[in-house]
Amino acid sequence: MNIKPLYTPQSLRQPAYQIRYTFSAWPSQSTFPPEPPAPFLEELAAHWEGDGIRKLEYRWTPDIIQFTFSTKPQVAPSLLASRAKGRLEYALRQAGQLVKFSRKVAVGTIGHNTQADVESYIERQVPKEQLVDKKFERKMLQFTFADPTVDLTVPTPSKRGRYWYNLHLVLVVCDRWRISDVSIFKRVYEQCFRIAAVHGYQISRLSLLPDHLHTSLRGNIEHSPEVIALKFLNNIAYAIGQRMLYEPCYYAGTFGPYNMNALRCRPE
Repeated sequence: MNIKPLYTPQSLRQPAYQIRYTFSAWPSQSTFPPEPPAPFLEELAAHWEGDGIRKLEYRWTPDIIQFTFSTKPQVAPSLLASRAKGRLEYALRQAGQLVKFSRKVAVGTIGHNTQADVESYIERQVPKEQLVDKKFERKMLQFTFADPTVDLTVPTPSKRGRYWYNLHLVLVVCDRWRISDVSIFKRVYEQCFRIAAVHGYQISRLSLLPDHLHTSLRGNIEHSPEVIALKFLNNIAYAIGQRMLYEPCYYAGTFGPYNMNALRCRPE
C-alpha cells in the first residue's frame, strides 16, 4: 500500500540551514596550471550558483585544488562533487589546459561549530531545559542517546572518492506544543533508528525534548540535507499514526572536526 507523504519539498516552509563543504581534487598524471586562468573563477562561480553551490574560499597549487563551498539544502554531497569536478574539468579544457583529473576526490563537511561542540550540545539538551518535574526529566533522559562507536571523523568511501558528511538536524514540534506522553517519545525514538538503518545513516547523538528533536549523524552521500529531513519527518509521522508531529520545516547544519575559523587561519 502506497502511503502519501505528509511532508514534501513543496509543502516545506523556508528551512534554516548552514551547509558548508570542503572539496579537494588532484591531477591524475601531469599537474594543474600554477594558477587559475582569468576570468576562469568568475565564470565557474556563476555556473556553480546555478547548481545551488556558492564558492567561498579556494587554494590552488599545481598538485591540488581545494575549495570551500556553501550550498542550498537540496544539494547532496555526491552532486556537489560531480558539479565541482565536472565544471572544473570543462572550464580548464575550454581555457586550453588539458589536465586529466584523478578519478577520486575528497568532500568534507565543515561549519561554525566543531563535532565536539555539536555532540556535546545535543547531549546536554535535557539538563539545559531545567524541567521543573524532576521525575519527568529522568524519563526524558532515557531518550538521549550517545554512541561513541560512531566515529564521524571516519570517511565514507565510494568509487569516486572519500566523503565526510556530518549533519546536525533539528525538528520542532507543531505550534511548539510540548509532548508529555512518554509512549510518543518511545515511538519517535525507536523510529529514528529505523530510519537510519533503512537509509544508510549513522546516528552519533540523539535527544528528544518536549518540543523539539536534535540529532547528529553521518548521512548517505546521495541524500541532500533536505532529503534526510524529509525522511525523518515522514517516517516519524507514520510511526505515530500518519500525523504531523513536527513542523513542515527543519534546521540543518554541517560540522566537522574543526571549524571555519581553523580553515581560514590555515597557512598556505
